[in-house]
Amino acid sequence: MKANGIRTPMMPPNPMPHIINWLVEIGLSEAAGMGVGPISWREINEWQRATCVTLSPWEARLIKTLSTTYVVEGKRAESENCPPPWRSEVTEAEKKAEVSSLAAVFG
Repeated sequence: MKANGIRTPMMPPNPMPHIINWLVEIGLSEAAGMGVGPISWREINEWQRATCVTLSPWEARLIKTLSTTYVVEGKRAESENCPPPWRSEVTEAEKKAEVSSLAAVFG
């Protein structure tokens, strides 16, 4: 990307890193049938019991939503045409750089 003059995306700020840390500790997903699914309320409740951390209702719902979003994005990303979630619209400069690199290879 740097060679083509494309700036790397900046990660958005995370004002509540403890929520993400708890999500990772609980597990981003769990086994479900023939694949993966979002973490269950049972898993969230068992984590609270085991760690003696009491989540507020909005924190528990957010963790559940983040897990669901993670699983959905993972399934969407299985397509080879799926753009990364942080990717903005492709600019004309990026298109020209890609066409130039293809022309250099294929003539």
